[in-house]
Amino acid sequence: MTQVDINHIVFDIGRVLLHYDPDLAFATIIPDAGDRQWFFDNVCTHEWNIEQDRGRSWREAEDLLIAVHPQHESNIRAFRQNWHRMVPHAYEGSVATMQTLIRQGHDVTLLTNFAADTFTEARDRFEFLNEPRGATVSAEVRLMKPEREIYETHVAKFALEPAATLFIDDSPANVEGAKAAGWQSILFTDPAKLTIDLRSYGFDV
Repeated sequence: MTQVDINHIVFDIGRVLLHYDPDLAFATIIPDAGDRQWFFDNVCTHEWNIEQDRGRSWREAEDLLIAVHPQHESNIRAFRQNWHRMVPHAYEGSVATMQTLIRQGHDVTLLTNFAADTFTEARDRFEFLNEPRGATVSAEVRLMKPEREIYETHVAKFALEPAATLFIDDSPANVEGAKAAGWQSILFTDPAKLTIDLRSYGFDV
């Protein structure tokens, strides 16, 4: 068991609490797998998408791409229109673990790279996202993991002690970013492993 006392637990959302996969929506929009991969590699790229997590509006994002790829306008607009299909379900094991921690009286917050409007939509669809004490959303603060400033912003917003804070994220870069900010951190791979890791910190989950 670790000797570090943990007073605060911070969860990421995407691929920790919620499943996210753009391919789920575009499998019917662009049925050919090769064409679909080309579209993600060259049009609605990961780099393009994360700028919405940084706070760029979808309208601006769409307009920028359509100016370069006018022949793909309908598919570009389909990305936001079908976002709900990219997030079909929660990871029930992770959600149950988070809810157990909250019921036990532990301080639980959320720190996520998320576009502002899709985060609002997610909270409307998945009520458990409203159960933690609060959330820091990248688009709202114009900072993103793994930038050190977003961890410091979260600490200041929720009055956390970094050394007593445990962060759970599926991205190795974000885990390392938390450690660089003085936090403890767990790399999420699946709900069962999360339970094991939390127990190593002394939590009864």
